[in-house]
Amino acid sequence: MSEEKLDIPTNCPSCDSKLLHFEDEVALRCINPRCPAQIKEGLTHFASRDAMNISGLGPSIVKKLFAADLVKDVADIYHLTVEDLLLLDGIKEKSAQKLYQAIQASKENSAEKLLFGLGIRHVGSKASQLLLQNFHSIESLAQANPEEIASIESLGSVIAQSLQTYFATEGSEILLRELKESGVNLDYKGQTVAANAALSGLTVVLTGKLERLNRSEAKNKLESLGAKVTGSVSKKQTLL
Repeated sequence: MSEEKLDIPTNCPSCDSKLLHFEDEVALRCINPRCPAQIKEGLTHFASRDAMNISGLGPSIVKKLFAADLVKDVADIYHLTVEDLLLLDGIKEKSAQKLYQAIQASKENSAEKLLFGLGIRHVGSKASQLLLQNFHSIESLAQANPEEIASIESLGSVIAQSLQTYFATEGSEILLRELKESGVNLDYKGQTVAANAALSGLTVVLTGKLERLNRSEAKNKLESLGAKVTGSVSKKQTLL
C-alpha cells in the first residue's frame, strides 16, 4: 500500500487568511472573524443570552439569513430592516418586528457582552467582565499590550496572547469599525474598579439568604469595591 504525502495547509480554504497553530493544540485555526465558514456558528453565539442577548435570533433564523444572502458577518445584522426579515420563510410581521427591536436594543448593551459575543478564544463572559472593568472600552483593550492584560488577577498570559492575536487581524479591525458605525456600543457601562478599592484583592463567597439585597445585587456591589466573588468555598477565600 503506497503512502501519499499531504501538504500542510497554510491558508484558510474559506477566506484565505493565514492559519495559526497554537501551542496547546495540534490543529491549525483560522481566527479571521469575517471568515464565512465560521460566521454561521459565530452569529448564533453572538446572539446568545450571555452575549448580545438577541431574542429570536437562533440557529434556524441564522441559517435562513445566510441562505437569503442577507448577512456576511455579525455586523450585517444591524443593517437588517423589518422588510428584510419578512423575506425569510415562515417569518410574519409580528415576529419580524420583535426580532428587529431585539437587534436594535442590543446596540445599547455594555461592552463586555459584545466582547464575549465576538467568540475570542479563551475569553469567556467572566474574563470579558474583568477586561472591560479595567480597560473601559473594547477600543482601549484592542490597543493594550499583553503584559497589561496578563497583570489582571485571574486572567494571565494565555488570555492576553489570545486577545493580542485576535486584535492583530485585519478582520477584527474591520468588524469593530463596522459595529461602531452601526451604532453598537463599545464602552463599558458597568461599575469600574479603582486600583485602591476597599476590597481589592479579597475573595468573597456568598451563601445563605441575604436580608437587604438579592444575590445579584450583592455580587455587583462587592465587585464594584474590588472583591472577587465566587460561588464555592475554597482555601483562597477571604470572607464568607
